[in-house]
Amino acid sequence: MPRPETTRQVLIEKAAVMFNERGIAGTAVDDILKASKVAKGSLYGHFPGKAELSYATVDYMLGRIVEKRNAAIDEGKTAKEKIFAFMQFVKNPINSIIDGGCPVINLSVESDDTSPIIKKKVRNMIENSFKLFTSILQEGIDSGQLSPKLNPEEFAQRMFISVEGANAICRVLGSVKPMHLILKGFRTELELYCNLEEKMH
Repeated sequence: MPRPETTRQVLIEKAAVMFNERGIAGTAVDDILKASKVAKGSLYGHFPGKAELSYATVDYMLGRIVEKRNAAIDEGKTAKEKIFAFMQFVKNPINSIIDGGCPVINLSVESDDTSPIIKKKVRNMIENSFKLFTSILQEGIDSGQLSPKLNPEEFAQRMFISVEGANAICRVLGSVKPMHLILKGFRTELELYCNLEEKMH
């Protein structure tokens, strides 16, 4: 017999794909139960209702993105390497971490007028992303890797916003070209702010 924590995780993982592909409103609880092979009573033993399941699932979806993204970034040693590692991580929006595209875009659109709780979760993830990339760039400036002429907060926000927008467009067009175009521009721009010693590496 599956352990309770295993059943809960199965429900969340199955719900994540369905929510991301169909939307939360477009996914019935019975569909999640069928995919999870879990009885309705077991679901309500873990979650009072669909809303609570959706909150836990959103936390899981956003958490997976952050975990994998941060692991990729940590492969870089310098500020430029970290930012370039992020760009490498996001270069193929067609092959999304969770089937159905980028959860940040999907959840942002759906929760805007329907769920203040989910909207807040997504907003916190976006704001924390801004802070992460700003801090990486600021460390690059402080260490002399990057020119102080670079505005780290502005670059960080423009990059993240552009990447998320490209995510959506790539999915609609069925092509990674828009993302590659965006990333090429930001790579070129960041190189302009690299000090001579950093450029030689």
